[in-house]
Amino acid sequence: MTRQQIHVTDLEAAINWWRERRPSPDNISAAPEVRALAEPYALLAVSRATLLDVTMLKPLALDAWLAWYATLPDSPCIAICSTAQGDPVCKGCGRSFEEVQHWPALDPFEKRAVWHRITLEGTAWRFNRYAERGGRS
Repeated sequence: MTRQQIHVTDLEAAINWWRERRPSPDNISAAPEVRALAEPYALLAVSRATLLDVTMLKPLALDAWLAWYATLPDSPCIAICSTAQGDPVCKGCGRSFEEVQHWPALDPFEKRAVWHRITLEGTAWRFNRYAERGGRS
């Protein structure tokens, strides 16, 4: 079994998402969800790490992260699947054949790890020639 981890960029995105939804009334205090996510974010910053073990999240932070995650598109698929034609990596979305095949069974942390990898690689068509299908304009 792989370790469930959250990338620092996802923590930051979740914090910013919550800050937009629950802004500080006095520009000093933060919403409970923001505070809950800020603590593990600070731990990553202090240790200069990029990945956080999910087990390090307190329940409120996990719930806040999962609420943010629920707003994201589930699959990177852009309906151009070259793995169906025998490619080991899909030209459309950048996932491996195994990732495409097992996607429904992956947990949110595994899915975000795949999203992070394919975004960094940036070679899939969803990031260039068919970006509009992937939701980018």
